[in-house]
Amino acid sequence: MEKPQTNRLQFAVGHSSLTGPRERNEDYCGIATPEGQELENKGIIAAVADGIGGHKGGREAAEYTVRGLLSDYFATPDTWGVPRAIETVTTALNRWVIAEGSRNAELAGMATTLSVVVLRGRRYYTAHIGDSRIYRLQEGRLSALTVDHTWEHPELNNVLSRAIGLDPRVLMDFADGDLAVDDRFLLVSDGIWGVLPDALIAEVLLDHPEPQAAATALTSLALAQGGHDNATAVVVDVLGLPCASLRDSLETVASLPLPHRLKVGHEIDGMIVEEVLHDARETLLYRVRNLRSGQQLVLKTLQPVMEGDAGAAAALLMEEWRARRVVSPFFPQVVPAEEQSCLYYLMTWHPGATLQARLDADQHFPAGEVVRLGIALLKGIAALHRLDIVHRDIKTDNVHLGQDGVLRILDLGVALSLGERKADEPVGQAGTPSYMAPELFQGALPNPAFDLYAAGVTLYYLLTRKYPYGEIEPFQTPKFGEPARPARWRPEIPGWLENILLKAVAREAKDRFETAEEFLLALERGASRPVAAPGRRPLVQRNTLMLWKIVAAASLAVNLILLLKLLG
Repeated sequence: MEKPQTNRLQFAVGHSSLTGPRERNEDYCGIATPEGQELENKGIIAAVADGIGGHKGGREAAEYTVRGLLSDYFATPDTWGVPRAIETVTTALNRWVIAEGSRNAELAGMATTLSVVVLRGRRYYTAHIGDSRIYRLQEGRLSALTVDHTWEHPELNNVLSRAIGLDPRVLMDFADGDLAVDDRFLLVSDGIWGVLPDALIAEVLLDHPEPQAAATALTSLALAQGGHDNATAVVVDVLGLPCASLRDSLETVASLPLPHRLKVGHEIDGMIVEEVLHDARETLLYRVRNLRSGQQLVLKTLQPVMEGDAGAAAALLMEEWRARRVVSPFFPQVVPAEEQSCLYYLMTWHPGATLQARLDADQHFPAGEVVRLGIALLKGIAALHRLDIVHRDIKTDNVHLGQDGVLRILDLGVALSLGERKADEPVGQAGTPSYMAPELFQGALPNPAFDLYAAGVTLYYLLTRKYPYGEIEPFQTPKFGEPARPARWRPEIPGWLENILLKAVAREAKDRFETAEEFLLALERGASRPVAAPGRRPLVQRNTLMLWKIVAAASLAVNLILLLKLLG
């Protein structure tokens, strides 16, 4: 009979590590099993490491790596995918192991294998380097999920080709898949798989239903069979899976109905509507006031005609999930609803206006003010990118300047968490054409760099009320030549600022800023360390047709001169 699903991942774990004939156990294993929201967002993580490099160095490398991973993994942003979180942490750990081995003669050559399993939601993730192994026992069949990183040469088949501490660059293998109830994962050092054949390992796992008993049996049997190495095993059983939902945490909200179209004076869940802020094709934004606290908030929901559209509801919930994690003064902050009868989410309200609304009201932005706003905008984008989120629609309409003087980035409706996106998952085109990088019109996948291009267009437009390549209409296939210089419309713009803007909106991606921090630094340094003026492409690359017209005209002129000489 199929086991019922629960609202959380249920599991059981066991581990054992025995010292072999050697005097010191250079293996190390660990398991982190959080609870509540941390279990939901990060999952559980188990790791086995087998140290190499002499008695002290091997153990030091293995223990430090496992302890560091189990601690620092949970400090990475929730929006990061599991592979990125593990890769970021292990890269830092690898640097430490190499540095320690260089500083301390007793630790010279220290390194370690590392095999990791993360169970989160309804999926598992593996990360692996070295010759420890990860197995999966499912429906009585044992499968190896990793490949040993050893040299293929017969005389070197026990020598590691990859490990933490061997090379400045960490090349880990990553894999993932769907979980099933009664799955059993096994992480072992070579002190077990090098002694016990896979068939015997499977037999032991099947004979011991409790994970602790299975781990103990494997390590004891490996040494009893004449193993000369340390023996370490971690067993993780999947007892129950959470219900499938959008990050599972917002499932109950997803089933709520949409509110009716609200008007000023209407009440909803203890809040009164004071203003309709935005009425778009799919979404509605209201300014509401909490009748109990008096706090003014923004309520975002879907149009009533979207009732029953599961995709739109999931998108709104995912937007709220991202927004909750962007804790930054450069973004409105999500406010938990005290009581919620309908599908919506709440954000802080800030009096002021978007940059576009200010332009429409004929507000003039001098160069110094644009630099100040640009610095704030880039700090906000940098905060977003550190969470592995791309906004995908930076523009003057989505940048708000409050009466308090604080710039805030609005609307994460088309944003993407890159770590959450599967490789084959369609994303669709997003953004406003005049703010979109040329590559996006060729079907390029979402990239943080495109937010930087849009930020450059935003600042360019704020100064000039023009777009660097002219206005681009929806469904238009634009041709990009050279961007117009901002000083063409605003001669007083300093040269260093013009160079920054032209670099930000350069036609070729290789000529632009690579990170928000690089763009930000250029604005902060200003005239003290100016960015070089971007080089202009040769005419043959910019406008081939014009080049040939010039060549033809010149040829015609030469022929006319020759003809006149002949006639004379």
